[in-house]
Amino acid sequence: MIHIRFIAADQSLQDIQGKPGQSVMEAAVAANVSGIAADCGGTLTCATCHVIVDAPWADRLPEPGNDEQGMLEFTASPRAPGSRLSCQIVLTPELDGIELHLPASQY
Repeated sequence: MIHIRFIAADQSLQDIQGKPGQSVMEAAVAANVSGIAADCGGTLTCATCHVIVDAPWADRLPEPGNDEQGMLEFTASPRAPGSRLSCQIVLTPELDGIELHLPASQY
């Protein structure tokens, strides 16, 4: 299992576990993470699973594709350096312990 820490806008923490190969969004939805709406279910047609990934974790992720870059233009909270869609982050053992900041709102 891979440990994921979500840091809410109010700085509260929620720690969950995910499986290798699962998206962060899937793990968050399964664990009822407050702040991940995931309205489209991971089909990359909304931006309601927006997270902000700080270095050094961001350096461990592949670059976002064109579709993800496009959807990041529609985030409800301002896009920040490190903004990603959690549906596009696939869990690997190298991401064990990743910390992800949640925006103030997904809507």
